[in-house]
Amino acid sequence: MTTSALQDAVTSPAARLAPHYSMFGVAERLTLTGHSHQAWPDVALSGQVDALRDAALALDDKWELAFKKADRVREGVRRFLGDPYGEIALGASTHDLVVRFLSALDLRTRPRLVTTDGEFHTLRRQLARLAEEGVEVVRVPAAPVATLAERLAAAVDDRTAAVFVSAVLYETARIVPGLPGLAEVCWRRGAELLVDAYHAAGAVPFTTEGIESAWVTGGGYKYLQLGEGNCYLRLPEHADTFRPVVTGWFAEFGTLSGTHDGTRVGYPAGAARFAGATYDPTSHYRAARVLDFFDDHGLTPGYLRQVSLHQMSVLTRAFDAIGAPAELIDRDRDGSPEDFGGFLALRTPHAARLTSGLAARGVRTDHRGRYLRLGPAPYLSDEQLETAVAALAAELTDRP
Repeated sequence: MTTSALQDAVTSPAARLAPHYSMFGVAERLTLTGHSHQAWPDVALSGQVDALRDAALALDDKWELAFKKADRVREGVRRFLGDPYGEIALGASTHDLVVRFLSALDLRTRPRLVTTDGEFHTLRRQLARLAEEGVEVVRVPAAPVATLAERLAAAVDDRTAAVFVSAVLYETARIVPGLPGLAEVCWRRGAELLVDAYHAAGAVPFTTEGIESAWVTGGGYKYLQLGEGNCYLRLPEHADTFRPVVTGWFAEFGTLSGTHDGTRVGYPAGAARFAGATYDPTSHYRAARVLDFFDDHGLTPGYLRQVSLHQMSVLTRAFDAIGAPAELIDRDRDGSPEDFGGFLALRTPHAARLTSGLAARGVRTDHRGRYLRLGPAPYLSDEQLETAVAALAAELTDRP
């Protein structure tokens, strides 16, 4: 590909991609919710039909076919985590997987968990409930992000069972630097590190290099366009020493004998020890088709990051051109574009009202707390992004 062609591919991806998302009507709708849930390519429907066909023809023997689709999902996850040989457990949600992880920790002897005040509700709520039951939960302020990993490391002691942190903060889009140093401290102190990569994979190139000892969780509902039911937990090499209390019978699927002698519950090696139970495999069939679509259209981690950086530059330039008062609405201007993930977080006391107002103008966004979030996607054109920001300007003018 020539330099000019590569530039066109990065700056104008919508022209070749949007026709493949006709069921979601991405060319006719201003859906700046790419950070929350992206549209599925049309081939996703074929995946769901595949699931029905296999279930109808194979009956209970469908599981052998379904497990092949699950393996395809694992393959895709490995690619976007930059970990070609990682052990990947799958689950319907990150909550399912995090609960299994929590149940494997020795909270009797290490009854202390360290996290940030910038984690998504999945973790925030569950840890708050554990705190009510006597587990010590330490919340380190997420800001300033530049020193977050260092401050988390300083909070780790010999009573700490695990540390939880996002690779990209879900409210502000800030990338958390210094995770390898945090992983080293956790390993040295005997604490586990769990990294939430949900806002990284598919928007920000991610790698487990330097954090090999960490657990990594996330899902395909956002940037990977896989839809619901496609979440993952990447296991470190020492995971085979863990025995999750919350354990499903699929963890012994390959060794069922029909009888149980009441001895200690056994666990298989690898990701299967964190398996659940009977699930709807339709999500994996859909995901397999979408991952093939990504391969066919060159939607690699590196390419998607280039597209994201370009689209973010379009959004920030358009927003800055509005000239809105900073006390009304503003963006984080510290650092470089490479310090942010795949959405524009605008700090405003009117985030909820602006989200509703923009929806009335045909622009879909969302808000988290005091942040209005605008999330592009590779099937959106620059013109669509600029039109969405123009609608924001009109909303600010009409209802200051």
